[in-house]
Amino acid sequence: MTTPSWLLQRDESIGPCSCAGRRSRGSFVDRTIRGGSRVLHQALFADDTAHRAGLLQRLDARTKLVGLLGLVLTGSLVHHLAVLGALYVVALGLASASALSLRFFIARVWLFIPVFTGVVALPATTSLVTRGDIVVPLGTWFGTPVGLTAQGLLGAATLVARVSVSISFVVLLTLTTPWNAVLAALRSLRVPRMFVVVLAMAYRYIFVLLGAVQEMYTARKAREIRRDDHRSGRAFVAASAGALFGRSHAMADEIHMAMVARGFRGEVRTLAAPRLRRIDLQMAIAAAALAALTLGVDHAIR
Repeated sequence: MTTPSWLLQRDESIGPCSCAGRRSRGSFVDRTIRGGSRVLHQALFADDTAHRAGLLQRLDARTKLVGLLGLVLTGSLVHHLAVLGALYVVALGLASASALSLRFFIARVWLFIPVFTGVVALPATTSLVTRGDIVVPLGTWFGTPVGLTAQGLLGAATLVARVSVSISFVVLLTLTTPWNAVLAALRSLRVPRMFVVVLAMAYRYIFVLLGAVQEMYTARKAREIRRDDHRSGRAFVAASAGALFGRSHAMADEIHMAMVARGFRGEVRTLAAPRLRRIDLQMAIAAAALAALTLGVDHAIR
């Protein structure tokens, strides 16, 4: 038997380079759903990187939590850009030793928060807020020269560098440690049980609710026969918010009863019992020595 001719013909209207019309970007509901899907994929990717054969993956979660948070505190106390740059290089080295892609790690750190911090700190670079030597003149304000000052630029750069270093170490912790191990480490450090339970449930509920929203939207798209307009999209969002609230309220009771039926008493447990090894002690000493050396060099420069 030969293949029918109509099956071999290509429909140019559905090709990637078709000139049949302009591709639609989709409604805001579509973009929101796709954003939620990216959150799920990123969380699954983080869980995958936490089980790679890397330096930080071999450490106990308690050692990483104390050591990396200590470096975060150290970075917030440093006043010189050169020292902060050295700390950032240490973070990049740890990411490389932990089998993380440097391109992904840098993008994960610099994508939102440091840039947002720079925008917030931008007014402090002007002579209207921070007085000093004007290096970039911007004109006059009621006869007074206005511009970017050297002191303001230095302060803004220091703030952005501190935030970047702190986020780098936090991202290292989240990418190299499973979430349940982080919660167990928090409980072992005497963090209140209620705080840990609320944090665990909030983290889980994010993905449960995202999955519910995706299922509702997929079911709606499967039943429609024409393209939505903005008014119907807003109506769907409003109706879905109410339905999702009722669904989440009922689901909360069901999840709590299921957890209690399985022996949950407020303590976070892992399949493998955590234990400290020689490498954990060595890394803890190295982190303490690095923090002391960083603060000492920063104080000497001052």
